[in-house]
Parts: sequence; structure tokens; C-alpha cells
Amino acid sequence: MASIPLWTPSSERIASTHMHRFAQAVGRDHPEVTDSVSLQQWSVREPGEFWRRLWDDCGVIGERGDTHFDPVDGSVRFGRFFPNASVNVAENLLALREGAGEEALVAITEAGDHRSYTWAQLRAEVAALAAALAADGVQPGDRVAAYMPHVAETIITFLAANAIGATFTSTSSDFGTAGVVDRFGQTRPTVLVAADGYRYGGKEFSCLDRIAEAVSQLPSVTRTVVVGVLSHAPKISGIPNAVAWNDYLEPNRGVPLEFVRMPGDHPLYILYSSGTTGKPKCITHRSLGVLLMHLKEHQLHSDIHAGDRVMYFTTCGWMMWNWLVSVLGSGATVVLFDGNPFHPSPNILFDIAQQERLSLMGVSAKYIDSLIKAESRPRDTHDLSALRTLCSTGSPLSDEGFRWVYESMKPDVHLASISGGTDLCGCFVGGDPTRPVHAGEIQGAALGMAVGVFDIDGTPITEPGVKGELVCTEPFPSVPVGFWGDDDGSKFHGAYFDRFPGIWAHGDFASWTEHGGMVIHGRSDATLNAGGVRIGTAEIYAQVEQLPGIVEAIAVGQEFDNDTRIVLFVKLADGVTLTDELQGVIRKQLRNNASPRHVPARIAQVTDVPRTRSNKISELAVADVVNGRPVRNTEALANPESLEQYRDRAELQS
Repeated sequence: MASIPLWTPSSERIASTHMHRFAQAVGRDHPEVTDSVSLQQWSVREPGEFWRRLWDDCGVIGERGDTHFDPVDGSVRFGRFFPNASVNVAENLLALREGAGEEALVAITEAGDHRSYTWAQLRAEVAALAAALAADGVQPGDRVAAYMPHVAETIITFLAANAIGATFTSTSSDFGTAGVVDRFGQTRPTVLVAADGYRYGGKEFSCLDRIAEAVSQLPSVTRTVVVGVLSHAPKISGIPNAVAWNDYLEPNRGVPLEFVRMPGDHPLYILYSSGTTGKPKCITHRSLGVLLMHLKEHQLHSDIHAGDRVMYFTTCGWMMWNWLVSVLGSGATVVLFDGNPFHPSPNILFDIAQQERLSLMGVSAKYIDSLIKAESRPRDTHDLSALRTLCSTGSPLSDEGFRWVYESMKPDVHLASISGGTDLCGCFVGGDPTRPVHAGEIQGAALGMAVGVFDIDGTPITEPGVKGELVCTEPFPSVPVGFWGDDDGSKFHGAYFDRFPGIWAHGDFASWTEHGGMVIHGRSDATLNAGGVRIGTAEIYAQVEQLPGIVEAIAVGQEFDNDTRIVLFVKLADGVTLTDELQGVIRKQLRNNASPRHVPARIAQVTDVPRTRSNKISELAVADVVNGRPVRNTEALANPESLEQYRDRAELQS
């Protein structure tokens, strides 16, 4: 029996969306296009015309060239969009769009700081920094790096670097020295912009010693610009070739803002993989491809309009930071929050949503789970009348999470569960403001994305509910240029194209739904293979974490007796212990609601779960520990000390 939608947009709301208007425009020339579903199908059949129409509809600034799409060899890897184009992303993001509000950027911290930049002020700051970088010898193609919290200066640095044709790369301030060097040591930036520290959970953390140590190991850095987050006059002594932010910009204030247009494939920024399986991969993204993907996702899938106000809770070490910055290109105001989303209370993000009249708010699925456990009900305490869209990503959102949004947060919000990744700096599947929302389902494939599900032999799976590998079978604009330093392209090819030749294999398990939506079941490279049966860990967590007393769980496969068995670690609430009775409840829950194959061979109690700095559970690190392998690149973990207790429990041999 088909499930009842949690939310169905009204006809008036559908008519007001970019998606509906765009589908109608295409339908005048292609009568088979009547709604968003047929529009998606057409966009995959006619990629050249789709992306050309999107360029025009979104008002992209630049030279487009005569060729809209060159399939090259027909593979996802080498197909190219607008190969003769010339653009500058900063020029597009800083354009004065009709309907945009007075504010371009609002920056808020947990300490109560509130800074606002008008469009003119933001452009002036970018112009001053761009001129300072150019005066320091930064050339097109050079790298400018940011070791920064989620503050306005990080965005200004990206825009200024791009304005002069440099390539931007960033990581967040909570990384240790080794994590910074592992990343920037590969990409060799010329200029490093770094904050003197950051605040989190009511505490201050100085970064000055880490900056000095990192710079000493980064010989490519010839200038370090120190931003005063903890102090208006940061101490820069001891940091080679350092200058304070205000002193660096001051000589160039008032200069005109100029943009260097570059080929569409010019590297816009370098993002890093989570790094839990070795040194981080340096994923190099092309300028025009990311711009087009973000404009599509913002305007068509998220229904962002000029004048809207958008906040995504993120750090500048997660690709959602890059996604957020791009909303400037739609004339929307970017709202930042830097700090702990539960300090001083679980309501802090909803306080901001009310005060700033947010149109779109973005969070992680884990954050929603935490609100459920905190018994939060913002619909009873906050005015969220301006909020049209809530985005969720980072991990699969549970059925319970979907229901909480509509029961406890806002009954008429469009909940857009989205999934893609750092690899494409965008989404394979996501929201659709013209279609119903069903519990546990992402609404469908993104426009222009030939998303599929393959079985182990590469045969497409179309039957609802049957799990397989998430793939993309046709080129899309934000296929990365490659991995920085991977000169022969072998690592890049191996990461995505070895499994199914010419087709992008993303490393996720997925299945279609009866509504044409999709469910993501977790990473296939962290998938358990117990007794020859492949099991997605997300299925285990969905059952276990709803049990009273269980805060979080992590499941891995342990090699044992010529096979692989499931070991489940559980973090329990204060005062709860892992008794035989609780273990029995866990096993019964999995046996009854998943399958006997999902029942772990061993269950152990832990006090913490290792997570990457983008807040994803690191199953791979735990798997290394319990199988006696060295853990690779613990600097990618936010809490590497948590692994010690897994070592203590690794000898589970009985």
C-alpha cells in the first residue's frame, strides 16, 4: 500500500516555484514535458539544451561559446559542457541581482556577535583583498588557502581569490597541524588566511601556535594573513611573513572591483575527502560546472529567490559551505552561524531562523536526530512563518526524522532531503518543491543527472526497494577536473570509474521507491558482508538507535573464522549499562525489523563514537581497529582519542 505523503504542495505554491515555471517554458517547445518528473527525464535525454536553457534562465554572466555539450567518448569522465566558455564565479556571485535585499551577508557567532554586509560593502571588501593578493604576486592558478571558522572573512577570501583567477582551498579551524599540512601540503598554497582562534560550546580555542607550526611545514606559503576572531589585534609574532587582516586590506581599500574571466574548466576550488582511508584526496572542481550545478540546485530544487535569506549549518571544511556561498548567485542573503548548535540551548538555530526570517535552513540528519532526543518542539516556541524549505544531508534521514519535522517543527515546510557529496560538490538526488514528501524518501533524481541503481554485475535495478550501487550513467557539469597531484589520473579513475567502465560509481547503496524517489542506505565501502550477505549499516542504526537508552551505534565487520561477523558498538545514555537483557532487546529489534542477518555476533559498550570533522561516523577507522590494521590519517577525525576503547574491545574472539 502506498504511503500517505507527509506534505503535499498546494497548487498555488507549485505555481510560484522556479521548477514549475522552468518546466512550463521547456514544455512550450517540448510538449512531452508537463511537470518536474518529465522535465528530469528530458534533461537527461537532451543535456546540451537543458544546460543551455539553465544558463540563460539563471542569467549566467560570461561568454558561453557555441558548443553546449561535447560528449567526447561518451563516458561520464570526459564529457564536457560549454568547452569554449569563459566565466568568473565571483563575478556571478557578486552581481547586483534584481530583487536582492539590502544585505548580502550576515555573520552570527554563538558569542552573540552579529555583523552585516550590504552588497556594496561585500564587494568593497572583496575588491580590497583581491588587490592585496595581486600585489603579493598571486597569479591565476595559484592556490589561496583558508584555515578558518565559519565567518565572513572566509567567504571574502574565496571571492577575492576567485576574482583574480586563483584557486581556493579551505579547512576548518578545529583541524590539528597534521591535518592542515596533509591537505595544504599537497596543494601548495601561496597565501594562507588563518584565524587566531574560534569559539565553540562557550570556550575559546587559540590557533596561533598551530598556524605557526603549520606554516613552518608549508614552504609554498609566502604570506600568512591572520584574522582576529578572538581579538581585534591578533598576535602574529612567531608566524613567518604574517600580517593582520585589517593591515593587509587597508592600503587597497577603495580600489575598483575587477574580475579575471577564465575557461570554464579552470579550477575553482580544491575540496578534500574525509581522509579516513589514507591521505585526503584533493578533489579539484571546475568553475563553470560547480556554478551551473549550484544555480540549478538552489533555484529549481530549493526554490531560492532573489531576496531570500539562507543559512546552512556547516563548517568551511564541508562542501555544504561551498554550496551555501553560491546562493549569492541567486541574489539571496547568506546567513552564517559559527559555534555549537546546542549552545546555550538546542534552540539556537531556531532563534536565528526567527530573528533573520530565514527562507531556507540547512542542517544534518544527525542534528535532527539530536533534536528528537532533546524532545525539542520549535513549532511551539518559534515563529518560523518565513521558512519555506528545510534541507537535510550528511547521512540518511530516518522516517522518524521526517515525521519530527512535520509534527514538531513546521507542518507546511518543504523538507528536502538531499544526497551527493564532496566528490561532485552537488547532489545526485534531492528535493522537488512541486512534489509530495514521503517519510524516509529523497524525492527524486536531480535535473540533468542520469542517476541509476546497479546490481553487482552492472545491470540496472528499477524495481522499488531493491538495493544496489548508486551510479550516474551520463556526464554532468561538475565532474571534477581530477585529483590535485594525480598527474596520470589513475587515482581519480580508480575512485569512481573502475567498478563500471565509463560510469560514475559513487560508493553509496541506494534503492528506488514506488513514488520514483530514492532511499540512500549508507556507504557501500563501509557495507557489512556477513556470511556473504551485503548489509548496509544504516539499516542497523535505524533500528538500534530508536531503542530507549541508546544514544548512538556503530557497526563494522570483523574478520573471524574465515568469514566476517558483525560487531556492534553502542553508546548508551547516562546511567544505562549494557546488560544481557538490553543485548537481547537489540537483537530482537534487528531480527524482527530488519532480518536475522542484521543481528550482530557481538555487542560492546563504548562511551564515544569516532566522527570525521564533517560529522560523519567513521566506520572505516573502527573497522581498521577491530581488524588489527593501522588506522590511516587519524587527523581526519574530530575525536581520534575515542578509538582507544575500540582497541580495548578488539579482542572479541569468542
